This record gives sequence, structure tokens and C-alpha cells, in this order.
Amino acid sequence: MIDIQKEFGSLVFNDNVMKERLPKPTYNAFKKCLKNSEKLDRETADIIANAMKDWAIENGATHFTHWFQPMTGMTAEKHDSFISVSDASNIFTEFSGKELIKGEPDASSFPSGGLRATFEARGYTNWDPSSYAFIKDDTLCIPTAFCSYSGEALDKKTPLLRSMEAVRRQTKRLGELFGTNVESVETTIGPEQEYFLIDRALFKKRRDIVYTGRTLFGAKPPKGQELEDHYFGTIRPRVHKYMKELNLELWRLGVYAKTEHNEVAPSQHELAPVFTSANVAVDHNQLTMETMKKVAAKFDLACLLHEKPFAGVNGSGKHTNWSVAINGSDNLFEPGKTPEHNLRFLICVSAIIYAIDEYQDLMRIASASAGNDHRLGANEAPPAIISIYLGDELTDILESIATHKTYEAHKKKELETGVDILPAFKRDTTDRNRTSPFAFTGNKFEFRMPGSSFSVSEPALVLNTIFADTVSGICDKLEKNGVTEKSVYDIVGEIYSKHSRIVFNGNNYSQDWVDEAANRGLLNLATTADALPYLIKDKNIKLFERQGVFTRDEIYSRYEIYLENYSKVLNIEALTMISMTKKDIMPAVISYSKKLADAAKVKMEVAGERACQLEKKQVENLSSLLSCLSDRLDALESAVIRVKDISDFYENACAYRDCIIPAMNELRAVVDELETKVDRKEWPLPSYGELLFSF
Repeated sequence: MIDIQKEFGSLVFNDNVMKERLPKPTYNAFKKCLKNSEKLDRETADIIANAMKDWAIENGATHFTHWFQPMTGMTAEKHDSFISVSDASNIFTEFSGKELIKGEPDASSFPSGGLRATFEARGYTNWDPSSYAFIKDDTLCIPTAFCSYSGEALDKKTPLLRSMEAVRRQTKRLGELFGTNVESVETTIGPEQEYFLIDRALFKKRRDIVYTGRTLFGAKPPKGQELEDHYFGTIRPRVHKYMKELNLELWRLGVYAKTEHNEVAPSQHELAPVFTSANVAVDHNQLTMETMKKVAAKFDLACLLHEKPFAGVNGSGKHTNWSVAINGSDNLFEPGKTPEHNLRFLICVSAIIYAIDEYQDLMRIASASAGNDHRLGANEAPPAIISIYLGDELTDILESIATHKTYEAHKKKELETGVDILPAFKRDTTDRNRTSPFAFTGNKFEFRMPGSSFSVSEPALVLNTIFADTVSGICDKLEKNGVTEKSVYDIVGEIYSKHSRIVFNGNNYSQDWVDEAANRGLLNLATTADALPYLIKDKNIKLFERQGVFTRDEIYSRYEIYLENYSKVLNIEALTMISMTKKDIMPAVISYSKKLADAAKVKMEVAGERACQLEKKQVENLSSLLSCLSDRLDALESAVIRVKDISDFYENACAYRDCIIPAMNELRAVVDELETKVDRKEWPLPSYGELLFSF
């Protein structure tokens, strides 16, 4: 039996461990630095480092690493042992404050978008004391930021921390205007992680999944998700064992793994944690994705985190629940019993409405990738159009303020089920909308567009930055006019009147909404290549500079990195398709055609031409498809050669969007049709049916 309380955080150098192992003055100094966002002095760092080292060694660690998050979207680590040499035959263990605070990975070997030349190799990792160190694979992992020699952010943590500082500054102003002594401000995140599990032996037979994370070929099986029987269904024994082990591993690492269930598609599942600080939530989610894959191997499974591993069934997202709290638990988005009179709440909701409308392009970019382009707008995820769901009650409140009409409060009613024995309870005053990209869900907002492989840092830093900037402008007005019901209602009414076009409470999956959104003037940036140029719009550069989140050079570097990544992903997919077609598909179809032809020849000799009409017809059909396959393969190969010669990053990305993706789709269509006509035993790839229903 697992003792959760004993196991939870057992591999984390957390607050309880520090209280126990650090001298009280050191512990108090550390907590003061965290509370006031102050820098830690070297003497305190030395004491903490020594205690951290002793604790790590007692728990089996032999090495330490600065654990950071470069622009690859994954984590990175370089391990050093605790060993130091005293003389030729003796060693001792050592870990200094300097080693805790500072590391020097090779900055030139990570994506920098032109910020660093190849010969300018020096980069620094810098300890993030707001996220606890932990032990993973017998190594003490120290969460760190990663920057260049001259201080530019080369990672996904540094700008997130800057955005959290921006929220802290502006929210403190807002809180004090409403008479609250603001001692702390925390942006909170709860990322819901969706994923697929497939049999590892079958995974190894699919080079497309191994190389790209998704199937590039695959005919639709007789059964998919039509019966809607997998969602919240009984968890299969093998998957349950996996989830049990995954939870234990995550709990030991201090990850607040909470909810687990089957998702909509066959073999698809979800894990959701308890909310925590945005910075810690990002670190925890990176650990979660890594641990998911590691634990899957123990059960001869493969964990797929691609946004669309299988065509024809739902893909995987990472719904990012976001909110802001002051003084620990005072949630700015908690409406209370009478939201129409909760002035601070109305101001904060108005701020996010303004922000999402004004910066809908940045919200789209925060969910943009080659993988996620397959998922958005496919009747399983919101379209590439940003909108906000507020629910009927909140919408009515804001409309009444904007139109100066009397608001009639919604009253909670009992749920009527028609069954007397069922306990009675009050319904919520508004329903939920699972089709909305950005939905108010009671006391937080759920951003449903980010993909399952994403780092949560990008949607979090965008939300933090645009909220902080809007709150800043509102504070300017309130500081000038004072906080009264009239001044608040004037601001709320003005914002809603100007930005209510972004509010939509209906079905985001419908074509009617796509048409209506166009009439409202909302952006519909269907692909990543469409969205990315908006990152370097002057208004967005000024926003990030104003809030101290990015410099102009850092924004342009990310623009280049994102474009290059988009093109590289599609290039890998195209090359994989070409290789699999030449080495797997074509030989298999030719071989099967020959068998049919040989069989027809034998039957003709024995029973005459009439007896082999079926085989003859199949051979002719396969030959026709093979000819089409050859033409489409040539077209894709030619397109890849042409596109690779385009040096401009944006033009290159557009060429992959306009030339490579259509050519890949045309090639796939022929291969998928061939799969339905070739003997299952002769087909070289595990089918969708095998992959999705094998255990």
C-alpha cells in the first residue's frame, strides 16, 4: 500500500526539508528573498548548497545538474559529480554556492535565432530559487534560467519569470487601489495533459511515429471514436498499472498529479494536476511529459504527446487553466455571490477581455506549431479563431453595465432529474462551453488551444503580459479618477462596448461562427506560418518591451526560431514519407501484385481466362495506384528540393505550407487507399486498428 503523504515530495528539496536542514537565520533569509524578489547573497547560497548536497547524497544522488528549458521546447541537463580531489588517492564531496547559482553550458549549440554567433559559445544557467530542486535518476536537478553571455533570454523560463514580475507590479497597484495591502501576487496554472498510449512493439514498427511523433500514413479502421465509449470509460488494466506507477513517480517529484481518465479517442488519456504557481507548473509539466514517456517503457508501452498522432480521431491538447491570486488565496477572478457588485472582479474580467481582443494574434501564436495546426478547428479543438466564453450570467452583467440597464440577477435553481431519491443541489447559473478557445470556468480562465507537446510557459507568459499591460492602463485611469462604483462601471462599460466582439458563447466548431467571426473582424490565422509574422508587429514588440518581458532582439530571435522549427518539422515529415514510400510501401505493393499475377497465371493455365478475372482486376487496380503513387512521390521529392533552396525563413515556412503539405497529403491519400487493397499480412506497417485497439 502506498503511503502518499510519505512518498509525496520525497525526492524534492522542499520547504519542509529546508526547515529541517538549514540554520534558522539561513532559512529566514532565503524565505525573505523569495517574498521580496531579492537576490540571495553568496554566504547564504553556500550554506544552502552544502545542505542540498548532503540531502541529495543521502537520497542516492552522485551528480548534480542545472536543469533548464532551452528553445527546443524540451529540457536540458549537463551532469557533474559531487567529487573533488584532495590528493592523488583521496576524494571528497563538495558543492558550493557558486556551483548552485551559476552554470556554463555551451550557448552556441542551442537555438538562439541569431542572438549568438556559433563562435560565441558562452552562456549561463542561473538558479531559480522559486522552484524546488529535485532528484531524478540519481542526479540532483536544479531548476535554472538560461541566458547568453550578454544576458539575452535563450530559454522559456526567463521570459515567464519576467512576465510574472510584470503581473506582480501591476496587480499590486490594482490591489492597493481597492484597499488591499498586497504582500504577494501569484499567477497560477493548471495544465491538463492529454496523451496516447500504444504498444511499444508496434511503435517500433512505425518509423513515422518514431521520427515525427505521428502517423504519416494510415487508413481509417472500421471503428474509431464513433460510439463515444472510450471517454471516461473503464480504464484498461495495463493502462491502470501505468497510471498508478506514473502517479507515484510524479508524487515523489512533488508534482500535484490529481485527475486521470480516458479521453475521447481510443488509447487516449488525460492527467491533470492541482493548480500551482505558473513557474512551478511549467517545471512540473516538463517533468510530467518526461516521466510519462519513461514510465511507459516499463510497461512495454509508448507515450505519444504529438497533437495529432492519428488522422480521423481526436488529437491531444494541453488545456491551460490560468488565474491570478494575491496574498496566497485571494483570487482576482472569484466572482463572489454578487458578481455585479464585485468591482475588482469586474475590472479584472474587463482587463482580460480587452487584452484577449487586442492581442488575439499573440494568443494564436502561443498555440501555434506544425503539429497543432492539424488539431485546431477539426471538431475536436477550437478553431484558429480566438474568442472568449463568459457564460450567460457574466455576459448579461457586462452588457447591462455597457448599456446602462438594470441587471436582473440570475438565481440558482435546483437540478430537476425526475428521480426523488437523488440528493438535491443547486445548478450553476451558467453552463460550460467546451468548444471555446478561452473560457471562463467559474474562477479562472481555461485556454484550450495549446497543444499537448507544448511548454506551458508560452501561453502563460502571453496571458501574464497582456493582462499586466491592460491592468496598467486601467490603474492609470483609477489613480486619476479614484475608485468608485461609477468610475469602475465607466471603465467596464467602455471596455465591453469596444471589445465585446471577442465574446462568443455559442458553438465554436460551427461554420456559422467562422463566418460570423469574419464579419466581426476577428483574425483567422489557420496555420503557424500565417500567425508568426504577427509576433513582430510593432504593437506587440512595444507591449513586451513596455512590460520588460522581451527586448526587440529577443522577439526577433524567437520569430526566427519558430519559423525555422516549423520548416524543419515539415521537412522531417516529408523525408520520412519519401523514405517509407520507397523502402516499405512500394516494395510491399509490388510484391503483393506479383503474387496476384502469379496466382492468375496458374489459374488461367488450369481453368482458363474467365477464372482469373478477380486477380486480373486487382492487379490492374494496384498497378494504376502504383503509377499514381510514383507520380506523387516524384512531386513531393521535387517540392522538397525546391523548398530547401529558399533561404528566407518566412518564405521558406510559407513554401512548406503551400507546397510540401499539399504534396504530402496527396501522397498519403494514395498510400491509405493502397492499404485497403493489400493483404493485411503483406502490408508493412501496423494498422490504425492494431495501434489503437491492441491492448
